[in-house]
Amino acid sequence: MVDEPTDTDEVPAVTTDDASEVVEHDIDALLAERDEFKDIALRLQADFENYKKRVATTQADEVDRATGRVVEALLPVLDACEAAFSHGVEGVEPVWSALIGSLQKQGLEAVDLLDKPFDPSLAEAVASEPGDGSEPIVVEVMRTGYRWKGKVLRAAMVKVRG
Repeated sequence: MVDEPTDTDEVPAVTTDDASEVVEHDIDALLAERDEFKDIALRLQADFENYKKRVATTQADEVDRATGRVVEALLPVLDACEAAFSHGVEGVEPVWSALIGSLQKQGLEAVDLLDKPFDPSLAEAVASEPGDGSEPIVVEVMRTGYRWKGKVLRAAMVKVRG
């Protein structure tokens, strides 16, 4: 059996003011929730952009390291070509020039140290001769040093006076 309201039971009266307060409260709650989700979405978007930049930088660094290792493996070939050229071997100069030219386009740089102050970050002094006691100067390059994209790939072997 269902109890039906009678005239004596009071049903709370809903006024338009109460209804508008409830609607206003619901709207405010929905706006706050929307703003919260919007902030989360913006943070995620910024995090993703940072992630993409970090991955791109990491990949570029890894490619540079890998190509640097390949170039480093080719340095003995450059040394052999340079030695053959300095001993007057015929026909090696075009090969040596082509190889060094291609590598230079990719970022290889031969370090020119002759008649310059000795810099231990660029060269290893393997021989010395007495000088006037001033700053050591490179007087002979025994093995060429190279930089790869600005970083020392191999230090030069030099003779210094000083």
